[in-house]
Amino acid sequence: MDKRNQPPIYVVKNKRKNSESSRIPTYLTTIESRFAKAFHQSLANYEPTPLVTLPALARELGVGQVLVKDESERFGLNAFKVLGASYAMARFLCEKLGKSTEDMTFEALCSQEVKERIGEVTFVTATDGNHGRAVAWAAKALGQHAVVYLPKGSTQQRVDAIREAGAEAHVIHGNYDEAVRLSEQMAKERGWQVIQDTAWEGYTTIPMWIMQGYTTMAAEAMEQLSALTDAKQPTHLFLQAGVGSMAAAVLGHFVAAQVNKDLTTVIVEPHSANCMVLSAEENDGQPHTATGELGTIMAGLACGEPNPMAWEILQEHADFFVSCADYVAANGMRILAAPIGTDPSIVSGESGAVGVGLLAALMSKPMYHQQREQLGLDENSVVLCFSTEGDTDRDIYKRIIWEGACREEEGLTK
Repeated sequence: MDKRNQPPIYVVKNKRKNSESSRIPTYLTTIESRFAKAFHQSLANYEPTPLVTLPALARELGVGQVLVKDESERFGLNAFKVLGASYAMARFLCEKLGKSTEDMTFEALCSQEVKERIGEVTFVTATDGNHGRAVAWAAKALGQHAVVYLPKGSTQQRVDAIREAGAEAHVIHGNYDEAVRLSEQMAKERGWQVIQDTAWEGYTTIPMWIMQGYTTMAAEAMEQLSALTDAKQPTHLFLQAGVGSMAAAVLGHFVAAQVNKDLTTVIVEPHSANCMVLSAEENDGQPHTATGELGTIMAGLACGEPNPMAWEILQEHADFFVSCADYVAANGMRILAAPIGTDPSIVSGESGAVGVGLLAALMSKPMYHQQREQLGLDENSVVLCFSTEGDTDRDIYKRIIWEGACREEEGLTK
């Protein structure tokens, strides 16, 4: 699909899904997820983030139930990314110590004794904001150093947040994928350690650990669903994708746990960074790259190259891939910020709210009748979305929520 002629919402059915398969990589088994969750519980101030029910919104949209996992309260960092970064960095340090993560708490890894045994490690990464801040926070807590590269167009607020967390932060002249390549180059030249949530040839172990860390969010959601007396199991899972690691980790966990064989999974991304849609359209089993400018308000999803490890899972288990205009995400932010009835308000950022924005557009606009039927959305649907970030860029959040920026008839980039 030519980006210049895309409709506001573009849906591609996954022709490669194996509806009979429950196979996932061994690193995403429920046992591995339990190890990751136990580690996260060793972090100070660990608490599961809320699973919020929105019955008034469900009635308004004509679905059975809307549930949102709110990651804005994760360790005070306003986003889920720390789950992956902290676990991967801990696994890396444990390997250097010759110990299992099961035998080490985060507090123990932060000790002076551990630092003296390991020496100083510089972790390097590329980020659109949240992942870099998570790496910076974890490195500082572990008594180590971090260097973070951001793509051109990154806002000063995102840069400042990384620096305030204790890392060096540098904005480059290239896009996100070029920042990833730069971090790899600098690691080779200077002996640093890359902490990236995407994989490439020769670099798969740390992305695997990061994805394991993300499953804590899915495990929490499943426990919370079981505790809701009036909740049915989800019929639809809306997951946003940049490189796809979070989406694949969460979907992989749901498949491994055999939650619902009839679960319909929808992978959502921006038009300008539609690598998942392109990969599904090519239908050759390989991940494909979105080229050109990746500008979108959904900074955390502005990634052109899929994580091949994530794509392996998504192509086998996801049902649909959807790309959408920026204003779909902006509408989701406004819907969550200003709820109807007695629904609670949720502060959700540009990348966090796109799932709710997509659901609202599909259910409330007659022009999407065909897409709504294609996805099987109706009055019986129970839709689970993951709001993966809060107002991580407060200036853009204010422009969208207070000033009404990024409406259907206009655009807003970083």
